[in-house]
Amino acid sequence: MWFKTISACALLACTGAHARVTEINVVAIEPFADGAAYGATGAYERVRGTFKGELDPADARNKVIVNLDKAPRNARGRVEYEADFFLLRPADAARGNHKLIYDVTNRGRKLIHFRLMDANPPTVAAANDPKTAADAGTGIFFRMGYTLAWSGWDSEAPRANNGLTMKPIIASDNGKPIVRVIRDELVSGTRSRVDPPKPGEPPPREMLKLSYEAATLDQGQAKLTARRGEADPRVEIPAAKWAYSGPRAIELLPAGTQPEPGTLYEFHYPAKNPRVLGIGMAATRDLISFLRFETADGKGTANPAGGGIRTTLAFGISQAGRFLRDFVHDGFNQDEAARKVFDGMLAHTAGAGGVFLNAEFAQTNRTNTQHEDHTMPENAFPFSTATLTDPVTGRTGALLRNDGFDPLWMETNTSTEYWQKGASLLVTDPLGERDIELPRNARAYLIAGTQHAGAAWLTSMPGSCVNSRNPHSPTPALRALLVALDEWASDGKAPPPSMTPRLTDKTLTTPTQLKFPAIPGIKVAQRMNEIGVLKDWIKPEMDMSRPYRTYVTQVDLDGNETAGIRLPDIAVPLATYTGWNYYRAPFTEGELCDRDGTYAPFTATRAARLEKNDPRPSLEERYGNQAAYVKQVEEAAAKLVAARVLLQEDAERLVARAKTEETRQRFNR
Repeated sequence: MWFKTISACALLACTGAHARVTEINVVAIEPFADGAAYGATGAYERVRGTFKGELDPADARNKVIVNLDKAPRNARGRVEYEADFFLLRPADAARGNHKLIYDVTNRGRKLIHFRLMDANPPTVAAANDPKTAADAGTGIFFRMGYTLAWSGWDSEAPRANNGLTMKPIIASDNGKPIVRVIRDELVSGTRSRVDPPKPGEPPPREMLKLSYEAATLDQGQAKLTARRGEADPRVEIPAAKWAYSGPRAIELLPAGTQPEPGTLYEFHYPAKNPRVLGIGMAATRDLISFLRFETADGKGTANPAGGGIRTTLAFGISQAGRFLRDFVHDGFNQDEAARKVFDGMLAHTAGAGGVFLNAEFAQTNRTNTQHEDHTMPENAFPFSTATLTDPVTGRTGALLRNDGFDPLWMETNTSTEYWQKGASLLVTDPLGERDIELPRNARAYLIAGTQHAGAAWLTSMPGSCVNSRNPHSPTPALRALLVALDEWASDGKAPPPSMTPRLTDKTLTTPTQLKFPAIPGIKVAQRMNEIGVLKDWIKPEMDMSRPYRTYVTQVDLDGNETAGIRLPDIAVPLATYTGWNYYRAPFTEGELCDRDGTYAPFTATRAARLEKNDPRPSLEERYGNQAAYVKQVEEAAAKLVAARVLLQEDAERLVARAKTEETRQRFNR
């Protein structure tokens, strides 16, 4: 009865001692997809707005937030924040399933509808503003009745293109600006997150944007260097060859000089006004707690989720998945009323790292790879959900806290995260000497033969890579696992056991021991991202005297991975799919091509295979004809459905794809 009393009364009266959402401001409530009905749930609504909250710096749950004690306070001694939110909710709350999925925004972007439901929005702005039936993709989570929620947690996430963000909160030293010499790594062309120029439109003038405002524009107090490869020596660019373009950017000289694609420009400069970015985790905690437990804010504005939420799940991809790892490890799954916030979490493509978020002068956009951001903070012990002692640092710990507030935990990774993100450290000891068993409330899965940004609508165009990129989508497995996570959280039904490569069965290996076939025209990766202890990110200084040992996944004679969840594209393949690729000119040749994989289709006939000197059997030799291939796809899909790593509706889609004219033509080339 205590819970019902807390939920029913006004927040200011009932939770005055706790950090909380103090105000909900609903900007608009609009029909989604013109009121289209989704199964028994019926129509959905879009709800857009902002929320405000405040934090008590003295509360033990908040003390982990770096510089919270240096943030501005109100008359009550609290730190106030404000952020955006967005909901897609059943128009009739009674027809929903009373469960909420929180899709952690990635650099302000919403992802679940087009990365997990296969929508294919035409622009970044459209992806961030789901409003049509096409934006629902397969519509699975609408048909099942979930409320979907998003919010801003990063004040550096742009509001442009309908992104979600939060107002910046600046730390100060008793009212005086905090100034530190920091480092920015500035790279051109590798991770563009804007729509390309329209036909006939010239490319924009390129500035190298800084993470923080320069405290002075005196070039004598800054230093710019460049290098092509990550391990290459840094060459200083003299002050006559660059200039500040205001306090948040620099440009190369003479005017109009464009940065070399893929080159690592490193800039040391005195920066000022660090943002208290760790507040983003607390704001997320408080919003979800409010949506789950409260009926109205202190002014009487109703809970926009409609009330009655019984189960809360979180889903995050890449940066958002790393956010979830930090959220749990830093204790934010307990709100200040000592209630569990999320029942279950699924972190996808997070690897073994976190977000460069909860630090002074943090830079949330960073993502550590072999070439780029290699010496930026991301990978630090503990990596695994299992409690271990780290022989490198001497620390003992786990990702989970074992304090009674841990969510049920799933992490899924693609092949790329084993090459670039240390994913093997989730299931081995830090030195890679033995397999470890995960706790009962955690699962880990490799979705074999997929790449970091895999989605249903990807093509094999090489882009900045030397090999064709991997179009194999992991989303059918992700949908099944998210459903299994809900069953675990709501009904106690255990999900499928972990499915990852292991040392004991030799499915974990090194790049030099990879049994990859000699496929004509394919440049094979010989390196991976190595992980050590980052001692100083500003200098930078990484201790590699005793590195963490990481592994990749062993492959079969086709070059496809032998462990993990092998969807039909891998179990009954028409091609080779990897999680690695190399850059091509004019990018940095010889460096891993960010987080892209490789695609190499089989030949149709034996004659074509022999002509190309391809060691992999042709489609003719493997299956004979399309009908035989379809039968094997049906058998593989049925096994995956039985294992609960593929939904029946996705099995039917994959079988239907195997029967298409497009697939038939592959047998006749």
